Amino acid sequence: MSYADVNGLHLYYEEHGAGEQTLIVLHGGFGATETLGPALPKLAAGRRVVAVDLQGHGRTADIDRPIRPELMADDIAALIGHLGVERADVLGYSFGAGVAVRTAIQHPDLVRRLVVVSVPYRHSGWLPDVLAAQARMGPESAEPMKQTPMYDLYARLAPRVEDWQTLHIKMGDFIQHEYDWSEEIAALPMPVLLVAADADSFSPVHAAEFYALLGGGQRDAGWNGSDRTASRLAIIPGASHYNVFDRPETADAAIAFLDDK
Repeated sequence: MSYADVNGLHLYYEEHGAGEQTLIVLHGGFGATETLGPALPKLAAGRRVVAVDLQGHGRTADIDRPIRPELMADDIAALIGHLGVERADVLGYSFGAGVAVRTAIQHPDLVRRLVVVSVPYRHSGWLPDVLAAQARMGPESAEPMKQTPMYDLYARLAPRVEDWQTLHIKMGDFIQHEYDWSEEIAALPMPVLLVAADADSFSPVHAAEFYALLGGGQRDAGWNGSDRTASRLAIIPGASHYNVFDRPETADAAIAFLDDK
């Protein structure tokens, strides 16, 4: 368990496993390294895994700046330098997947392979009922959220528990922020694994569109697979946005992709 001082943040991270390749793992919104569950030791078998508490989450205190994947991507790039790693693999789930995508976009020379679990490439990709719920998240919903497991986790780990209201407001602003990363994603030079649930918070059609931006599904792979794209798409059956990361198929797909030569 360590901290890296990057971009004004006292960024908490912890290391698991060992190996030649380093994998940075990023949790979902209102989560922490502890919410990565059984996937973490599985991923750490045969590689060095560095799990991070992002700005305002877990043991990383908030600072005076908005919560945006673009800003946090620079934090992850600085952490990679702090770790003394030339290039790392980066895996993110949901909110953390957005940070992972932006890290690859903004710092492609630092990312060897990218795993994106359960996030759309544009804001309008979320399903209509999800967008409606996001629109209701604001200062008035911070207090009711104290009755949830997310707050219990925050209260147990946060350096300043009194920052909950601020974090909630910042996260509400973040999830209502419009974005479209399609052009930048299409230009990514590294292989990407996309993972989505079959009952995710965006449609399987959107996941296929995301994959198409990476060159996937545009032509037949050929009898020996030689014409397939370097990127991959995994749709996890019987899963939702809220449990897809915990499904063993997700870690299995990530490991197979990261180990692929």
